[in-house]
Amino acid sequence: MKFQAKAVKHVGAALALTAVAVSAQAANTMCVFDIIGASGDAFNMAKDYAVAMQKNGVTVELKAYNNEAMAVNEFRAGKCDALMATAFRTREFNAVAGAIDSLGATTVVRDGKVDLPASYDVVRKVIQTFSSPQAAKLMVEGNYEVGGIVPFGAAYPMVNNRAIDSVEALAGKRIAALEYDKAQALMVERVGGKPVAVDINNLSAKFNGGEVDMIAAPTLAYKPLELNKGIGAKGGIARFPLLILTYQVVLNQSKFPAGFGEKSREHWVGEFDRAMKLVQNADASIPAATWMDVSPDHVKKYTNILRESRIAITGQGVYNKQGLKVIKKVRCAANPAEADCSSPSEEG
Repeated sequence: MKFQAKAVKHVGAALALTAVAVSAQAANTMCVFDIIGASGDAFNMAKDYAVAMQKNGVTVELKAYNNEAMAVNEFRAGKCDALMATAFRTREFNAVAGAIDSLGATTVVRDGKVDLPASYDVVRKVIQTFSSPQAAKLMVEGNYEVGGIVPFGAAYPMVNNRAIDSVEALAGKRIAALEYDKAQALMVERVGGKPVAVDINNLSAKFNGGEVDMIAAPTLAYKPLELNKGIGAKGGIARFPLLILTYQVVLNQSKFPAGFGEKSREHWVGEFDRAMKLVQNADASIPAATWMDVSPDHVKKYTNILRESRIAITGQGVYNKQGLKVIKKVRCAANPAEADCSSPSEEG
C-alpha cells in the first residue's frame, strides 16, 4: 500500500509538472516590426491577428519593435516563435514568398502607363495562390513556414531634385540601397548610380540629411519618416512603382500545432482590403504637387530595365525562380499582351 501511495504521489507530481510546462508553453510570442512601434498600423493588424488565432486555440503574445533588424535577430535566435516584418527581411526564411517583392515582378503596364489597380490585383492573386492548400509545401522552408502576406504599397522613387527624371540622370547619383537586399545595390549599379547602404531605421536620416539623392519608399512611410524634408522644394515622387512591397508573417513551425500555418494564411488573405485601404489613404495624403508624372517612353524604358535587372539578379541566386514563375503566370494572365509574356527567357 505504501509503495502504491508513493507511486501515486510521483505520478501526481509528474502530472503537475507537465501541467506547469504546458501552461508555460501555451503562449507563442511574435516579434512585430512597425516603424512607429505599438501604435502603428502593422502592430494594430497584428493585434487583431492575435485575437483571431485565439479563436483557433492558439495564444499569440505580441512584442513590438521599431528596429527591424532587432526583431529579425530575436526571431532567428529563437526568442520569438513568429515574426512579422517586411519581405526584404523575411526572404531569408522563405525565398518563394519573398519573390513577390522583386523588381517589377507584379507591375502591370498597358499602353505606356502603369495600371496600378491591376498591379495590386496581381499581388492579391499571388497571395491567394501562395495561401492556398495546394501551395502549402512552397510556404515551408526548413523549419520556417510563411503564415501570411499583406500588401504594404508600391515603392516609388523619391528624389531631392526633379532634374533626376530619367535613367541617364541617375548616373553618378547617390541612391539608397538596403544593405541586406543585394538586389537593390545591383540595380543601382546597373543604372550607373552609386549605391549607399542603408536600413529602414536610417533611411530617412540619410535622405532628409542630403546624404543620398534618391530613395525608394512606399507612401505609408512618407509622414512617419517625414520624407517631405528630403524631397524639399526641388524634389518629388515619380509615379512609377519599382516594386510592390509586402509584409510577411513567418512561423517557427515546430512551435505551433499542425495545420496552424494554413489557418494563419487564411486570416491574412482576409486582411488584404484593410491593408489596401491604408495604402490608398497614404497615397491620397501626398500633396498633388509632389507627384512627378512619367512619360510613356520612360515607362517603357524603366519597365525593360526592371525586367532585365530581375533576370540578371535571379541568375545570381538573389531572387527565387520558382516564386517568380508563379508571379509571372498571374501577371501575364492579367495582361497577356505584355512583351515579356511571350518570351521564354523570363525568370527561367
